Amino acid sequence: MNHKFWGEIQEDWAGISGNKLFKISHFKDDEIQVFLGEEFDEDGEEIEELPTNEELDGFEKTYSSFLENIDDIILQIKEEAFLRYKKIYAKYYEDSKQSGEEPLNIDTKEKHFEYIKELLYVRILKGNEIKMPIRYDLDTEHGIEIKLKDNKIVAVGGIAET
Repeated sequence: MNHKFWGEIQEDWAGISGNKLFKISHFKDDEIQVFLGEEFDEDGEEIEELPTNEELDGFEKTYSSFLENIDDIILQIKEEAFLRYKKIYAKYYEDSKQSGEEPLNIDTKEKHFEYIKELLYVRILKGNEIKMPIRYDLDTEHGIEIKLKDNKIVAVGGIAET
């Protein structure tokens, strides 16, 4: 199946994707893979059925809007991820007695953003939702995942927790 925006639609390592890769300048990797729809159904089975053209058009609209609003989305990510850091991780990383290391002195959202620059991929979902799993240098086991709806953050958690 081929789509005007996504190119050749195929099963991939984490679900359904097009053969086009995308650049999001705020993150490290040159090109980001975009997955289309959920990877698993309600029963935990891999989804193998390709999206319809109508669904692909909806994913295109969601992703295009995401790209148009990326600067605002990045500001939201910086803010929400930094709040999560302060709530969960700062007590460890900023206290040498806890960590046994010098404090990281992560006291701004910009400093913190340097630890979340490796976007693993983007997953476009129905209902104008997007999930962004990110390798989190401060917690590589859990990572960090951002869930957006209508280009607004609705959840921040570990990967597969949102």
